[in-house]
Amino acid sequence: MSFHSDYLVRRLRLRHLELLVALADAGTMRAAATRLNLSQPALSKMLGEIETGFDARLFERTAQGLVANAAGKAAVYRSRVMLGELSRSKDEVDALRTGAVGLLRLGTLSVTATVPQAVAQLRRCLPRARVQVQEGRVREMIQRLLNGELDCVFGAVTPELLTSDQLSLLQPEVLLKDELCVLCAEGHVLSRSRRLTWAGVHTQPWVAPPRDTLVRQALMTAFLNAGLEPPEPSIEVLSSVTLGSVLRLDGALLGAVRFEQARDELARGGIVRLRITPPVLLPSLGLYTRRAAEGPPPVVQAFADAIRQVSARTRIQTPSKNRPS
Repeated sequence: MSFHSDYLVRRLRLRHLELLVALADAGTMRAAATRLNLSQPALSKMLGEIETGFDARLFERTAQGLVANAAGKAAVYRSRVMLGELSRSKDEVDALRTGAVGLLRLGTLSVTATVPQAVAQLRRCLPRARVQVQEGRVREMIQRLLNGELDCVFGAVTPELLTSDQLSLLQPEVLLKDELCVLCAEGHVLSRSRRLTWAGVHTQPWVAPPRDTLVRQALMTAFLNAGLEPPEPSIEVLSSVTLGSVLRLDGALLGAVRFEQARDELARGGIVRLRITPPVLLPSLGLYTRRAAEGPPPVVQAFADAIRQVSARTRIQTPSKNRPS
């Protein structure tokens, strides 16, 4: 072990890791000191100890405050992971003390048909496993995964993520193809149409997710490819559950969702899927874990196996085969 590695192990404490994260998040010595309830001289001394251990300057002073340089960003990232893993170990020990065989912290889309089935499959294999499901936007879930706050994330495998610097830290596995799905109430005037084009639904009132979502962008692309100006939705809503409820209550509307999210809404009844050509593909869905030499914990491996089995069954009926005839 080198001098600096030995120094890091023997001299630095968790408080030093918290300081690195606080400086990166706060951006100024004063704000970080307030956050950690330290004086600025004490914080400066601790930062000096950290930089001595790494034998490198980690932050640069700018007009906007302190900014982590390349070495600092690497140190901050690893600090977040270690603090996240420590939090995970506490949660897992608590779970084991109450009789669980392991704890799975899962991030996922706000609504998905695959995840509940996979969780149920996991519970059949490991009845005493504890599962914490956290829902939200995939890019936010991925950051929490990298920070060590989550064990895996089910979401879209987007070109943005595949070309980002984060890819080297992630282990993505593509599981399901997906596409844009248009829904309407059973009594809608178009509900019995055998085949429609995007031009044929252009003037209809729409319910759609916000503009910065993949589904909304896919909807806009469908109309642009048809040479049409994308319509502004009458209602914007992120949740596909809320979208389905609105469609059932207002029979004049069309709604745009992922096929993965439409599956449960269609099963609830009262709405149907319109057959519109050409179809518009969305980024495939997959499972993300953090890339690590030791591999994921057993409960994460068991969940990965479960979601692969569920995905394999789902692939038997592709989206195009689930359209009304």
